[in-house]
Amino acid sequence: MTSILWLRRDLRRRDLPALHAAASAGPVLPLFVIDPQLWSSGGAARRAWLAATLLALRESYDGALCLRHGDPAVVLPELAGKVGSQLVQVSRETTPAGVARDRRVRKALANKGIEWAETGSPYAVGPGLVRNRAGDPYRVFTPFARSWRDHGWPRPAAEPADLRWARVESDEEAWRLVESAAAAAPTALPLAGEEAAWQRWRRFRDEDLADYADLRDRPDLDRSSRLSPYLKLGVLHPRSLLAEAGAGPGADRFVTELAWREFYADVLHHHPGSAWHDLRAELAGLAYADLADPQVAQRVDAWRCGRTGYPLVDAGMRQLLTEGWMHNRVRMVTASFLTKDLHVWWPVGARHFLDHLIDGDVASNGHGWQWVAGTGTDAAPYFRIFNPVTQGQRMDPDGAYVRRYLPELAHLPGSAAHEPWLHPQGYAHGYPRRIIDHAEERREALARLEAVRRRRAGA
Repeated sequence: MTSILWLRRDLRRRDLPALHAAASAGPVLPLFVIDPQLWSSGGAARRAWLAATLLALRESYDGALCLRHGDPAVVLPELAGKVGSQLVQVSRETTPAGVARDRRVRKALANKGIEWAETGSPYAVGPGLVRNRAGDPYRVFTPFARSWRDHGWPRPAAEPADLRWARVESDEEAWRLVESAAAAAPTALPLAGEEAAWQRWRRFRDEDLADYADLRDRPDLDRSSRLSPYLKLGVLHPRSLLAEAGAGPGADRFVTELAWREFYADVLHHHPGSAWHDLRAELAGLAYADLADPQVAQRVDAWRCGRTGYPLVDAGMRQLLTEGWMHNRVRMVTASFLTKDLHVWWPVGARHFLDHLIDGDVASNGHGWQWVAGTGTDAAPYFRIFNPVTQGQRMDPDGAYVRRYLPELAHLPGSAAHEPWLHPQGYAHGYPRRIIDHAEERREALARLEAVRRRRAGA
């Protein structure tokens, strides 16, 4: 019996339990459905990265990948009827939108007498499985990470020995849509596909993992793994990386970063409303800037374009626009600038990031923003206000990262690139003046926090 393997965030062939489960029932028809609603709302960079990954996946699946365009709740039952399939096999989805979509599709399939089966997930430990001794989910990272490691994960899944493909014609218009999106990429994309992902991982493992704990926060050295775009679409599974990470301080730190990804997925699974709303209510009533105010809107636009006058912030925002990616430390600094210096509610920034990041993941992105904004999983983080100047001097001591993305400051030597206002030629090539004074806005942010506390104390 032919089984349909519906691929979503598992765009790979290796270490794919759902493929193994589908193959055990007979020939496998691998399918990807372009949902028009998700396709149009994904942002040009994410759309291009998905398109490039699908083109590579077509080769990985020996040309057997079937591509369709339409509502999955309509496409799946129709295709199952056409090929006589009684089983749709998937990797379990846990995001709010994914769960809602799967509920609709599962119901449509059930109406046609077609079985739905879930095997595996995009995570080493599926969201919802790690709980404390009382059986409750964690809301703080450190105890979650400890329990997550104790829980453990299975070895990578082997490819089925008796794998046979069922081949059905694709929607050629859908492939043209994919090819067009890949060709129109607004940013320079990494090499797509499993082989490129594995090469990137093994190069990082062999060359950079040993000192990852010491150098991961240095954007000038670019010693991060750059694997997040592949993890986002499931081109690599974290279980595969964990199996090869080895031991040592660098490997341990890398595993901790994977645990953060799984923690945020777990938090979103238990609190789906936290995708776009504060996880914790302690800051309810905090005064945020009014986006209808022309001055506020102008400042937010300057942040989006990388023209705030603070070099580390601007370099990060321009890296985002040119590469569809940003160094993790710089993500925190740019997020802090929007939420604490410009006093803007975090979903505004989270949406901008999702529109441009090729690794844009609703759980990691949203909860990373909430961690910085003080509304998320950290116990008391609102006092954490990143100073964009001192962060630049610490994490980019010679100014190399700043000069890489800000040609207007390329003439400034060393760390002078972080304080162009102190150099006689700092503004000689058109770099913008600072739109705000960080010290003043830091005091303002803390004053707004104190006002919330007084109101809560008097309630």
